[in-house]
Amino acid sequence: MKAGRSSLPSVASKTSNPPTFETSLQELEKIISELEKGDQPLESQLKAFEKGVSLSRDCLQRLEEVERKVQVLVQDEAGKVSRTDLPE
Repeated sequence: MKAGRSSLPSVASKTSNPPTFETSLQELEKIISELEKGDQPLESQLKAFEKGVSLSRDCLQRLEEVERKVQVLVQDEAGKVSRTDLPE
């Protein structure tokens, strides 16, 4: 392992504008890729892992929120399409 500057994403404080789901997912994928290489110092890997867990939880929460908001199209016996909220 090399000492010095880490190529793993930094664990920065949250800004006033939270990242989008897609941005969080991309960052999580990058962290996973870097951790799989295993060529960073242990402390850097631990910080990246902590950030990854946080991103994973954030993504899951966002998906759950969206799932609650999604409406399913339901077709009745007469062929009429109506919108029904998913049960919570």
